[in-house]
Amino acid sequence: MANFERFTELKELLTGLEADADKFYNKGNSAAGTRLRKGLQDIKNLAQSIRLEIQESKNSVAAKK
Repeated sequence: MANFERFTELKELLTGLEADADKFYNKGNSAAGTRLRKGLQDIKNLAQSIRLEIQESKNSVAAKK
């Protein structure tokens, strides 16, 4: 998967959580809160993975100079 596609996936994950965030914060739906927490954990893991890819890419470019 191309790097920018992973960034797009991250944005889509966040957008997909909007309905659950509304249900939890505005309507008090605790099941939506559970889904929101899981989704945020998925976002955290994907973001960390992207961060590592970026660092590896920067290091490989710096090593070639």
